[in-house]
Amino acid sequence: MTENHAPQDSGSPELITEDLVRLDADLGADSAAVIDQLAALVAATGRADSAAALAEDAKAREAKTATGVPGGIAIPHCRSAAVSVPTLAMARLAPAVDFGAKDSAADLVFFIAAPDGADKAHLKLLSKLARALVRKDFTAALRSAESPAEIVELVRGVVAPAPAEPGSGTAQDSSGTTPAAAAGATATAGAPGGKHSAGQSGAGPDQAAGTRDDANDRPDAGADASVPAGGGRPKLIAVTACPTGIAHTYMAADSIAQAAEEAGVDIAVETQGSSGATPLDQSVIDAADAVIFAVDVDVRDRDRFAGKPVIQVPVKRGIDQPDELVRRAVAAASDPDARRVPGSAGGSDGESDAAVQSGGRESFGAGLKRALLTGVSYMIPFVAGGGLLIALGFLLGGYDITDVADDILGANTLFDLPEGGLSAYLGAVAFKIGALSMGFLVPALAGYIAYAYADRPGIAPGFTAGAVAGFMGAGFLGGIVGGLIAGLAARWINSWTVPRWLRGLMPVVIVPLLGSIIASGLMFLFLGGPIAALTVALNDWLSGMTGTAAAALGLILGLMMAFDLGGPVNKVAYSFAVAGLSAGSLTDNPAPLMIMAAVMAAGMVPPLAMALATTVSPRQFTQPERENGKAAWLLGAAFISEGAIPFAAADPLRVIPASMLGAATTGAMIMSFDVVSQAPHGGIFVFFAMDGTWPMFIVATLVGTVVSAAAVLALKKFARKAPASAPAEAAPVEVAA
Repeated sequence: MTENHAPQDSGSPELITEDLVRLDADLGADSAAVIDQLAALVAATGRADSAAALAEDAKAREAKTATGVPGGIAIPHCRSAAVSVPTLAMARLAPAVDFGAKDSAADLVFFIAAPDGADKAHLKLLSKLARALVRKDFTAALRSAESPAEIVELVRGVVAPAPAEPGSGTAQDSSGTTPAAAAGATATAGAPGGKHSAGQSGAGPDQAAGTRDDANDRPDAGADASVPAGGGRPKLIAVTACPTGIAHTYMAADSIAQAAEEAGVDIAVETQGSSGATPLDQSVIDAADAVIFAVDVDVRDRDRFAGKPVIQVPVKRGIDQPDELVRRAVAAASDPDARRVPGSAGGSDGESDAAVQSGGRESFGAGLKRALLTGVSYMIPFVAGGGLLIALGFLLGGYDITDVADDILGANTLFDLPEGGLSAYLGAVAFKIGALSMGFLVPALAGYIAYAYADRPGIAPGFTAGAVAGFMGAGFLGGIVGGLIAGLAARWINSWTVPRWLRGLMPVVIVPLLGSIIASGLMFLFLGGPIAALTVALNDWLSGMTGTAAAALGLILGLMMAFDLGGPVNKVAYSFAVAGLSAGSLTDNPAPLMIMAAVMAAGMVPPLAMALATTVSPRQFTQPERENGKAAWLLGAAFISEGAIPFAAADPLRVIPASMLGAATTGAMIMSFDVVSQAPHGGIFVFFAMDGTWPMFIVATLVGTVVSAAAVLALKKFARKAPASAPAEAAPVEVAA
C-alpha cells in the first residue's frame, strides 16, 4: 500500500494516509481492544514511539467520557507524549463496537492522536474533522467508500485549508460554501470569531453542519457584530468545552447550532478548545435571552454571562441531545425562576454557582456541604502560613518560645537583642506572627461559611460570630455553627423588599448589623456555652486515648486523608486536626499534636507512593504519569496530597484503594508510637516541630508509602480495568486544593 505524501500544509505531513485506514475490519470486541489496535497502527507508521503508552493515554481519556456519538460514530482521542506527528487513524468496523453512544454501537471510528505540544494549526484541522462527522452526507460517503484512498480523499476534503474565491476576498470551506451562505453554520458577515449563528436562510441542516469553520481560520474573525435580527425569534448563546479540546468541543458546538437552526432560534456559539477561542462579543452576549454551557471544564471568564438564564450540562449532552438543550434554554429565557449565571459577587438570584451548574435548585444538604468546604478552603491559607511560621519560631527560638515570645517582643527590639541573640528575637517574631495568623482560624472559617450562603454581606456577621465562638471557647465547632447562622441570617435579611432609598445601605450597613446581632447574640445567649462544653469533652476524650483506641483513630484519619486527595473527606480530617492544634501541648496534652502528625504523614503517602511505583515499574504507567511521578516526590514530601490526583483521575479504582491502605497504615503507626507535630503543614520540611519523634514520623511515612506502592502495582498487574461505559450525566466536580 502506497502512502500519499501530499502535504496538508506546506512543510507539514499528512494527518491521514492510506496506511492508517482499515476498512470492514474486526479489531476486537470492545472499545479498549479497538483503541489498542489503532494505537498500534499509529506506532507502526512511525508516528508514535510507543503503542502501549498511546493506547493507555487514549483509554484514560475514554474512561473520563465515552467518545461514542449518535449515528454509529466514535472518536477516541488524546494528547500523548508518545505521539510525534498529529495523526488520524480510521477504521470501518465489522462488527460494530460499543463506544458508549446511547443509540447504537460504532462502525466508524476515527482515532485522533495529538502530541502534547501540538500546534494550533494542526488542532484546527483535527477539529474540522470532528465537525464534519455530524454531517450525514459525509458519514454516508465514509460508509460507501471502497478503498483507503477514497477515505483519505474524503478526509482531506474536510480538513484542507479553506481557499479564497478569486476576487471575492471571502473565505470558503471545503465544500465551497461561503460563510454567509451556510445556514446555522458560521457567524454572519462581521460576526465575532468562534460564533455560529443559526436561523438564517440557505442550506439545509446537513450542509450547515459541514460548513462550520473555526473562527481563527476566517479573515473576518474577531469583527464586531450582533446576533442577526430574527423578528422576535429567541436569541441564545452557547459555550462548549471538553478536557482535551479536540473533538467533543466542536461537535457539540455544531450539533447545538444545527438544532437551533431547525428550531428557528438564533444562536452564537463560543468554542473553548485546544485550537484557541475567540470570545463572543459582549454585545452578542448582552442581546442573548439565555445561555447553554455544554462543558466538562470551567467556562473561561464566566462573569461575562452573569445574570443570564443558564442550562449547564456535560459536553457530550451537547452532541447527544442538542434539541433538548435548545428547548430547555428557550423555556428558561422566559422563566423568571430559571437558574442564572452568577456574577463575581455571587448568583444574581441568590443561588449558588453549584446550583447553577447542576441545573436545579440546591438542596439544603448540598448547600451545607458547599458552605463548609468554602469555609475550610479559605481557612487553610491562614493555617498553613501561620503554622509554618510557628514551626520556624520553634526552630529559631527553641520550644520554650511559646512562653517567652511576648516577653521578648515587649522588652526588646532588633537593635536591643534579648539573651539568646538574634536567633531568639527572630524566633519570637516568627512565632508571634504565626500565632496571630492561627488566631484567624475560627473567624475565617465562620466568615467564609457565611460568605458561601450570603456572599459579601455575610462576611462581617460570620467573622464576628467566629470571634465570639473563639472568645467563649467553642472553638472549631462553634465557628461552624456561628458561620451557618450568620450566613442564613444574612441571606434572609438580604431578601427583604425595602424602599429604593434603603437598598444601597443593605449590603454595607443593614445586613452586617442585623446579621451580627442575630448570629453573635445566639452564640452568647444560647449556643456558645453548650458548644464550648462539648469541645472540652471532646478534647478530654482525645487526650485520654492510648493504645488500640489511638491506633484506630489514626487508621480512620489515614483512610479519610487518602479517600479523595484534597476533597471534602480529606478536608474534614485535616480541619479536625488543625482545630485541636492550639489546645495541644508536648507536656500536658500531646493527643492533638499526635492527631496532627497522623493526618500530615497519611496525607504524604499517596503522592510518595505513586512516585515510588512509577520508579519501580515505569512500564505500568503512561509517559505523562511517569513525569508526574517525578514531581510527586517533592509534592509528597511537602504534604501536598493533590500530587496523586493525576494518577487517581486516570485510574481511581486501583489508585485510591491502594492509597487508602498505605495511608491508614501510616496513621495507625503515628498514633501508636506517640509521634507529634506542632506544625499543621510542611511535611518532612518541618521535622524540627516534631520534638524528638521525627525519626518515627519518617519510618511510618516510608512504611505506608511502600504498602501503597506495592498495592497499586499489584492491582495494575492483576486487576484488569473494565472498558469505559456510558458517560456520566453529572457535571464535573472540581477537586479543591
